[in-house]
Amino acid sequence: MKIKYIVYTLLILGFGSLVAYRIMQNKSEGGGPKGPGGPGGAGMPAMRVNGVVVQPQHFSNTLSVTGSIEANEQIQIRPQVSGVVQSISFNEGSKVSKGQVLVKVDDSELRAQLAQAQTRQSLAAENERRAELLLKKEAISREEYDVARADLKSAQAQSQLIQAQLAKTTIRAPFSGRIGLRNISEGSFISPETVIANLVNTDPVKITFSVPEKYAGQVKENSTLNFTVAGSSKKYNATVYAIEPGIEASSRTLQLRARASNGDGSLMPGSFANIELPLTVIEDALLVPTEAVIPVQNGKKVFVAKDGKAKETMIETETRTEKDVLVTSGLQPGDTVLTTGIMMLKEGSPVKVAVGNK
Repeated sequence: MKIKYIVYTLLILGFGSLVAYRIMQNKSEGGGPKGPGGPGGAGMPAMRVNGVVVQPQHFSNTLSVTGSIEANEQIQIRPQVSGVVQSISFNEGSKVSKGQVLVKVDDSELRAQLAQAQTRQSLAAENERRAELLLKKEAISREEYDVARADLKSAQAQSQLIQAQLAKTTIRAPFSGRIGLRNISEGSFISPETVIANLVNTDPVKITFSVPEKYAGQVKENSTLNFTVAGSSKKYNATVYAIEPGIEASSRTLQLRARASNGDGSLMPGSFANIELPLTVIEDALLVPTEAVIPVQNGKKVFVAKDGKAKETMIETETRTEKDVLVTSGLQPGDTVLTTGIMMLKEGSPVKVAVGNK
């Protein structure tokens, strides 16, 4: 048992001696924990990085959204009465004017009914005239005269009804526009369910789009916006003329509608529009390059150079453009924000900054 204890004692002494030797060797080499953020960081060479000096500048806050181009007016031309098509007075794909005759439905039967109704009306009018004379002579009762007068009113109403149906046999364009492909031919039997053709007015066109709820207070009627469509680099202008009075609960967005001129017909209903909607204008905005912003668990941060060292700064942002981010808090004019090497930096890392202006 004594030998066993002696062996354990020698092993412990040997391990302790080895640890003491390593500690003394590290001290003799002037070592210590090294790294940008460790106690030895002050002795590390400064990292070369780029940075920008943040200065207040004019900034037009613009929101990029997509929308849909719609016709100013669009309907399906349908008859209001049933009958056989007597004539078609439009060419497919042509422009038509408001009130122009498009289709005529055969009205011979209705005209015969109108002649019959007018004959009854004339007879009822004569009976009413005679009854009135007899009533003045007290040859008939008031009740008998009222019956004759009611017959006249009924006959007049019947004539007016048939005349209204006759007017509906002539189908006219309700507004000016371009008519599409027709679905009927002369001699076809049509009814109110029959679609004759589509009529579209595309000058101007409407652009319907939505913006997120947080921008609802920044959009106003009569605002001017720019938009482009697929397949063309041309920029078009439109003016906001209507805004929904409430937020859409399911999408948390506000719907708007703008109007754009389309005299050359280049804007087609159903196309998508890429919209640039100007919001508020900020005269003293602070912008930083997007590559300088680091997303973290509690928000976003940047590194600022101060006294030759990198300092972490939490920021709040709003609008992001193609190159920059609008910072609403966390930075002051004149701060130098680091833009390169930021993923290798730590709090207090020594840096040597090549500065530019922002």
